[in-house]
Amino acid sequence: MRNILPAVRIALRALRVNKLRSLLTMLGIIIGVGAVIATVAIGSGAEQRIADQIKSIGSNMIIIMPGSTTSGGLRAGMGSSLTLSEDDARAIGTEISTVLAVAPSMRGTAQVVFANQNWSTIVQGVTIDYLEVRDWTLASGRYFGQEDLDGATKVVVLGRTVAENLFGDGDPVNQIVRIRKVPFTVVGVLSPKGQSAWGQDQDDVVLIPLTTAKKKVLGVSQANARMVGVVAVKVGAGDMMSEAERQITDLLRQRHRLQPWQDNDFSVRNMTEVFRAQEESSRTMRNLLGAVAAVSLLVGGIGIMNIMLVSVTERTREIGIRMAVGARTWDIRWQFLVEAVTLALIGGLAGVGLGVGGSAAIARLAEWATVVSPAAVVGAFTAAATTGLVFGFYPAWRASLLDPIEALRYE
Repeated sequence: MRNILPAVRIALRALRVNKLRSLLTMLGIIIGVGAVIATVAIGSGAEQRIADQIKSIGSNMIIIMPGSTTSGGLRAGMGSSLTLSEDDARAIGTEISTVLAVAPSMRGTAQVVFANQNWSTIVQGVTIDYLEVRDWTLASGRYFGQEDLDGATKVVVLGRTVAENLFGDGDPVNQIVRIRKVPFTVVGVLSPKGQSAWGQDQDDVVLIPLTTAKKKVLGVSQANARMVGVVAVKVGAGDMMSEAERQITDLLRQRHRLQPWQDNDFSVRNMTEVFRAQEESSRTMRNLLGAVAAVSLLVGGIGIMNIMLVSVTERTREIGIRMAVGARTWDIRWQFLVEAVTLALIGGLAGVGLGVGGSAAIARLAEWATVVSPAAVVGAFTAAATTGLVFGFYPAWRASLLDPIEALRYE
């Protein structure tokens, strides 16, 4: 410590003498540290957004869609044929032990009218388990009961977007709205969910009992009275998702009397796996960008070594004088090594400020969520210090090996 403190003072004095050169030398470290912190923050923000999307759609959820139709050799898209029924949903809930809740539903679009206000939105006919499957809560009022389903009552729960557009800051509960000219009593308002992974506003929706939707709003034919558009399933444990998906597929194939050579007339989608794949892609991209940004640290290290070698050459006579008055080999090494590390540390601190500030600017200007990780900040700063230590060692070692007599003769 006795030798280090004088070396630090000498290093700081040398940096002050050549301010511009020191700043240009630190530039690579500043950019490298800032780039690493900013890219990791962007990647972490993307992962956080995906995690929020997983939470918004409902945890451990499987979506079952009906199949497609074929006419004249032409196949329509998935969901063009009603192949799922309320009985299928009930069978999934009772015969598969890992399933916690099942929510069959139908959807359509309609104009919702209140007084002189109106709003076009998605109308969902759902069952009482829908909120549990979607991990959705109420902001006010109540949800449907079994008596509402059994009696096909005309009650509605509004999404936040619909409530704001029809009622503004007013309380919608117990108000009367019209959906396709049918009067409905508002019994509740949903808590906000935000956008889905596909950019859809999940709050732009109204929920009505499934029986009411079929009989009074969306309509179904007598032949399709029990059919539904989608079945959402909530599985108890995340590690059972794949097994539950397989069991649901086997059960529906059996119920639909499909032969081994026949394709499924439905589609089972594990939403968690879809988002996990996106999350893995985001993590890979974050690591790639971080690695590219780390190259700037390498460039900065080379810059430090280059400038320190120049400094050794410029101060050859000074080194000779110090050796002549009793400085030892490690005294000379400490002098230049501490100078290199000081350059890296000051550059690292400036880089941390640049990275944190850049992340905040990206979040504000580009409206992209960023999460500054303390581990990334510490890691980038440590990497900067290590870079100064590694790339400063050779110039320090070279300075310590100078011959004092030859150094004193240097002009």
